[in-house]
Amino acid sequence: MWRKRFPIDDQQVRQVKDVERSPRSIGELRQRLLEKLWTDESIVDAVLDKLKEYRYVDDEQYARDLALSRLRQRPQGRRRLEQTLSQKKLDPETIRGALDSAFEGMPEDELISAALEKFLRLRGRPQTRQDLKKIYDHLLRRGFSYSLIREKIADIGRVE
Repeated sequence: MWRKRFPIDDQQVRQVKDVERSPRSIGELRQRLLEKLWTDESIVDAVLDKLKEYRYVDDEQYARDLALSRLRQRPQGRRRLEQTLSQKKLDPETIRGALDSAFEGMPEDELISAALEKFLRLRGRPQTRQDLKKIYDHLLRRGFSYSLIREKIADIGRVE
């Protein structure tokens, strides 16, 4: 049986090429596949098993890559990065391994120094206690630990 071919214009080709494909964890992929009307648990499990077999999906590698990528993009603390990874439907053991690996290569002490340096470069040195509190709050939102923040703020010097 012959099929009639329809010409494809440039607009349609561009639309196909512009589709972004971002890496996903197995849990996210499972959820997205189960949203489709034509799937069920057995089909999704079979597809995911095949993808694992071909090494197209690997949660441990995905978590390590995501953790390093986030640290390179914007310095952040362990707590915030852990929260980001847990939103990706990764198991806690995989998250712990990825965090250990990421912070081994980029120590948290260096990351907080970089974040503090950028903050001071953009906003200037603190003049009042309120300025110190703004720095403190900024670093807390970035996920750095209380003790590490206090240590770095003490290095700036006491402002009264």
